[in-house]
Amino acid sequence: MTIQKIDGKRFAQMVLEGANNLSKNAKMVDALNVFPVPDGDTGTNMNLTITSGAAEVRSSSSDKVGDVASLFARGLLMGARGNSGVILSQLFRGFSKSIEGKAEITSVELAAALENGVDSAYKAVMKPVEGTILTVAKDAARKAVKSSKKISDVVELMQVVVKEGKESLNRTPDLLPVLKEVGVVDSGGQGLLLIYEGFLAVLEGKETPDSSVDQEKMDELVRAEHHKSAQGHMKTEDIEFGYCTEFMVQFENEKLAKSPYDEEAFRNELDKHGDSLLVVSDEDLVKVHMHTEYPGNIMTYAQNYGSLIKIKIENMREQHSTIVKEKLPEPVKQEKPAERKKYGIITVSMGDGIATLFESLGANYVIPGGQTMNPSTEDIIKAIEEVYAENIIILPNNSNIVMTAQQAASVVDENVIVIPSKTVPQGISSLLGFNPSVDPEANEESMKESLSAVKSGQVTFAVRDTKIDGIDITKDDFMGIADGKIIVSEKERLEVAKSLLCSMITEDDEIVTIIYGEDTDQEEAESIVAYIEEQFDEVEVELHEGKQPIYSYIMAVE
Repeated sequence: MTIQKIDGKRFAQMVLEGANNLSKNAKMVDALNVFPVPDGDTGTNMNLTITSGAAEVRSSSSDKVGDVASLFARGLLMGARGNSGVILSQLFRGFSKSIEGKAEITSVELAAALENGVDSAYKAVMKPVEGTILTVAKDAARKAVKSSKKISDVVELMQVVVKEGKESLNRTPDLLPVLKEVGVVDSGGQGLLLIYEGFLAVLEGKETPDSSVDQEKMDELVRAEHHKSAQGHMKTEDIEFGYCTEFMVQFENEKLAKSPYDEEAFRNELDKHGDSLLVVSDEDLVKVHMHTEYPGNIMTYAQNYGSLIKIKIENMREQHSTIVKEKLPEPVKQEKPAERKKYGIITVSMGDGIATLFESLGANYVIPGGQTMNPSTEDIIKAIEEVYAENIIILPNNSNIVMTAQQAASVVDENVIVIPSKTVPQGISSLLGFNPSVDPEANEESMKESLSAVKSGQVTFAVRDTKIDGIDITKDDFMGIADGKIIVSEKERLEVAKSLLCSMITEDDEIVTIIYGEDTDQEEAESIVAYIEEQFDEVEVELHEGKQPIYSYIMAVE
């Protein structure tokens, strides 16, 4: 089969299958996280990003490839989460600009669009690192441009892209030593290759290999969808589809004989009845998560294929009202003031206690999020609009959210300053450096300077056996991480916390802040305070309940 040109309809099919292939393998991509910490979310972020792009494509009826690509890029831009999601959105932003206004594209134009996407993505990254998704995209695009001089068949050209993408992905450990040490390829590059494989499958008239249903994968995606849909800035009455509905269908041969199961058709039918749809299936069953107004309708439809099991329905309007009432500060005004205030501060936080701490320090808007719960570009844009200030300062407090914040800042009209805080301690230190009486430039300078004044520590558990930075790590052991480097790994959490702090504190340090998470308790945290006060006479120790997930302790030393 040869294809000389790609039109809008075919490109839409390519996008949907690329999204589908990534969705089926998101957990595998997550597992490629270099650090053995329970926050590997590259697959989840890329999946939710491309899901947003695919939703825009589904709404299109255009036959023009330029129109479809533009919608895809817009959806990716607004739905981008994490560094991998932002880079993916930039790849296809440049891609779409290259073919803007075109009804069809040839192999030469496809190759040029891929290369233009790479140029756009590299420009978006402050310090591009080779051995990542950028390298895989670049190598594949360069090979495509070179090959397009001799290849007119877009199917054959896409085969070249996928082949070179695989080879480039396999080379990533040679470019990033830490990948070789841990024994994995780059997760973002793997995610991009899955998308390209989906593109190729459509052009070849094939299906991408199916993966078996995975409860953990579905649960992880469901948590991400809930995070996306239940932001504090929403009003309860704005929730269009009020019931979070989850169920599984155990396939029955008798029913399948009458109604053969096709995942894409099944997904498309359900998609008419709500949003935040996730469908994962294998030979025996299918699991569904979606937000809908009439749960009974979708479950009745699903019964065409088998028996319903593990049903869970929750009223999100009731949940949201409770969340807003219990966890978020009451809005000061029902409507926007006639004049903008001079400054508005937005921060990202995981854990109710940390959110309260930021609010007490002057944050005007706290976006729920952090590791495994990265807010999207759209989430941050909505926060910018809600704050309604002349100058808006954003503290991402996570290295995987900085690029998303910068992307949000680039598409709004307001004067937005992103302080690249990569940890909660950096965010707190930076916020303490804010002065409402000085101009934005002075605040930006002083707040950025504050980032280097604090050392950040974290205690969490290992999700697999590995060896990194010369430290042997055993699954389920606790690890102490100082400024992104694993310092200690042992079975006892308390000992890890003590060892980590002792390695961080020097004779010049004066203040230690300990924020304990939802999986520990005040008694254990207080024992750490007592230990540090005994070991370091001149150090003052502050203790806060952060209620954060994943990290038992977050520590600041300054």
